[in-house]
Amino acid sequence: MSSFKKSLKENRIGIILMILASLQTALGQMFWKMSEGEINYFLFIGFFLYFLGAVLMIVSFRFGSLSVLHPLLSIGYVFALFFGSVILQESITESNLLGTFLIIVGAALIGGGDHQ
Repeated sequence: MSSFKKSLKENRIGIILMILASLQTALGQMFWKMSEGEINYFLFIGFFLYFLGAVLMIVSFRFGSLSVLHPLLSIGYVFALFFGSVILQESITESNLLGTFLIIVGAALIGGGDHQ
């Protein structure tokens, strides 16, 4: 467990930035969906948010291990499920919840996995 804590501590800034990158890209994709395939302000907001997420992702790699940080992009699926449910009123199934739980557990385990 101490190696897990050590990894989290050493990659802390990168982990935070990567989670923010996942949040931004999920928001960007939600705005793309809200644009309904039209060229409108939702589409441009989506591009801007997705761009911010990509920049945050690139910056995050300066502050941690690739093997720890890159898998954390999967947290974007968790954010997308939340936004789809709360903002877009999409339904969530039990399998969605189970998959989301597994993503969170997997990301947490990988997030602390670069030390022996």
